[in-house]
Amino acid sequence: MLKSMTGYGRYEAIVGTKNITVEIKSVNHRFSDYNIKVPRQYGYMEERLRRLLSEKISRGKVDVFVGMEACGEADKIISVNKELAENYISALKELRDSFGLKDDITVSRVAEFPDVFRSEPKREDEEQLWLDVKSVTEQALDAFIAMREREGGRIEADLKTRVEYMKTLVAAIEERSPETVAEYREKLRAKLEELLGEHGYDEARVLTEAAIFADKIAVNEETVRLGSHFEEFEEIIASDEPAGRRLDFLIQEINREVNTIGSKASDLEIAKVVVTLKGEIEKLREQIQNIE
Repeated sequence: MLKSMTGYGRYEAIVGTKNITVEIKSVNHRFSDYNIKVPRQYGYMEERLRRLLSEKISRGKVDVFVGMEACGEADKIISVNKELAENYISALKELRDSFGLKDDITVSRVAEFPDVFRSEPKREDEEQLWLDVKSVTEQALDAFIAMREREGGRIEADLKTRVEYMKTLVAAIEERSPETVAEYREKLRAKLEELLGEHGYDEARVLTEAAIFADKIAVNEETVRLGSHFEEFEEIIASDEPAGRRLDFLIQEINREVNTIGSKASDLEIAKVVVTLKGEIEKLREQIQNIE
């Protein structure tokens, strides 16, 4: 099945203490080009993400965004600033003793003072975090590839229809070519009769000239090669391998054969068919630019 180079996929999940979001989008490009954005402190993941993507994506300009947010305070370590708390308690005791106040020094009272508790980021397990990001990325990739395949399926159907139509056009050329030789032969006879009249003409010469003309305009080799190209074209789009580059090369070969037929054409009907074929080739070329 063909895959389009245009695609989009997104997945979000809470894994451990992180809310992880991965977004992938791509557009047409001759080669593979990855632009990966991760939070600065997780830059060590970039190369691993690139390798993961390259296993599934062979062509296209791909933008990847990875977002990570802490879920509340779960990824922080809370500790007591004992030295500061001790100072607060000493100050409270001094205040009590100096003014004969009621002794109501409690934990909740001390906890209200600034900076009694310290909040520090919990040390992260980099390997586990990578596995979590990898899992979310794979889900986003599945959605991304599914979209590429859906679009590729529409392109594939269009390509098949156009190739079938082009086959009928080539068949029309094959049918018309012998007729042009016969018409040339009859025109040559009529012209000689008009010029020579009762003196007559050499029929052998007419046949020789007709044979030379037939050889000059013969396109059977080109039509046979076109048939072979069409067959290969259909085999490529039916395979599961990336097809864009191979189809791009093949469409150049098809265009070359059609141009050769056009240069040999001395018949208006064949010339019209060649123009139609060239139009179909351009439509194929446009679609192929979207294929991975």
